[in-house]
Amino acid sequence: MARATRPAYSCTECGWTSVRWVGRCGECQTWGSVAEQGAPKLAAVQSSVPVAKAVPISSVAADAAARTLTGIGELDRVLGDGLVPGAVVLLAGEPGVGKSTLLLEVASRWAGEGRRTLYVTGEESAAQVRLRAGRTDALADELYLAAETDLGTILGHIEEVSPSLMVLDSVQTVGSAEAEGSPGGVTQVREVTAALVRVAKRRGMAVVIVGHVTKEGAIAGPRLLEHLVDVVLAFEGDRHSGFRMVRATKNRFGPADEVGCFEMSEQGIVEVTDPSGLFTSQHTDPVPGTCITVTMEGRRPLLAEIQALVAPSALQVPRRTTHGLESARVSMILAVLERRCGIRLANKDVYVSTVGGAKVGDPGADLAIALAVASAATNEPVPTGLIALGEVGLAGELRRIPSPERRVAEAARLGFTAALMPPSTQPGPAGPPARRGSGGGGLAVRHAMTLGGALAALQSAAERPDGRR
Repeated sequence: MARATRPAYSCTECGWTSVRWVGRCGECQTWGSVAEQGAPKLAAVQSSVPVAKAVPISSVAADAAARTLTGIGELDRVLGDGLVPGAVVLLAGEPGVGKSTLLLEVASRWAGEGRRTLYVTGEESAAQVRLRAGRTDALADELYLAAETDLGTILGHIEEVSPSLMVLDSVQTVGSAEAEGSPGGVTQVREVTAALVRVAKRRGMAVVIVGHVTKEGAIAGPRLLEHLVDVVLAFEGDRHSGFRMVRATKNRFGPADEVGCFEMSEQGIVEVTDPSGLFTSQHTDPVPGTCITVTMEGRRPLLAEIQALVAPSALQVPRRTTHGLESARVSMILAVLERRCGIRLANKDVYVSTVGGAKVGDPGADLAIALAVASAATNEPVPTGLIALGEVGLAGELRRIPSPERRVAEAARLGFTAALMPPSTQPGPAGPPARRGSGGGGLAVRHAMTLGGALAALQSAAERPDGRR
């Protein structure tokens, strides 16, 4: 009787099996996750006496997980008012964005409060980190530095130093002799992260791990890496701009929709507590093709300026170029402007961009995009001091947007005098005092139910007898 053959290879991520080795899993499409099946089967698990008995949840001391501030307000905002003892944080970002600089500043401020800190680097030598710390003034007596790439040695440093915070830069450079593959591989990254999670929970030590990203912007390594850690932070920024943003994509101890703003300078990473002015330009006179909106980055309102340029096209297929905006959404808005509002754009090149390298994906910016394009096409500027809020539908209607009170309050704080939005998004009692027309105090709120109505409201505002815009 012939013996049935079993698949000899399986994916370590999803369990997909194959009779031969392949470089990419046929199920989850993960590279390098297919490994040979050769591990012996585990014996049946026997019950054992637990070391610590289960206790009622009401008797567990809540102060054992009290948060500790890192000393960097923007990072504490994203983390949820500081680090929790035993928490494992994964910070991922592109090369050169400033991950090491930020975490060295975190380690120095943590150690500056008398708390012992261990900074482990696998990509630089100790002298190189010391040089960077001297340049950014990130020196502290309680900050210990180790240049290691072996997991066992790193665990030995933890036992010797007994830190309350450890920074590992980066997880892809550390390897374990007990795991197969080279450092940075799927098996190695999983083993290193799991070992650090175990020691962090056992000692009540906060751990911050630096992770690399792929060409697509995803965190390199197995997807399991994001499930093992407690907090996942994405460090974003354009290399041609000094603005940086830390965004929480997972947070077991706080909100997962917060962002922190930073600026890269010669002295290192600097907090930006009021980033609204970074994404707008200063014009002495109204310029056609520009419109201001307020976007929501997590729970934080940020001012953003949309600029558009419409020019006659000599091409059979006119150009549609966007920067900082979703090209598909801009194309949809252009179609609505032409079909519902009668603005001819089919034979013109259209360029739409944000100011300051901002990336806007908030649907609440649709109305500002439409008004900027319409202003550029008709050569009529949008009135100064006005913000536009609203999502544009395919029927030309303006839809409700979230957090209108915060958006309008931010615009009023920065000196804007009018807001154009759908009636359903009128600010409530939490917002600033609303007013009609141009008299009185507060911020004037104008309403429009359709995109055509919004364009008509702008036209009537531009033709007021006093000539004000």
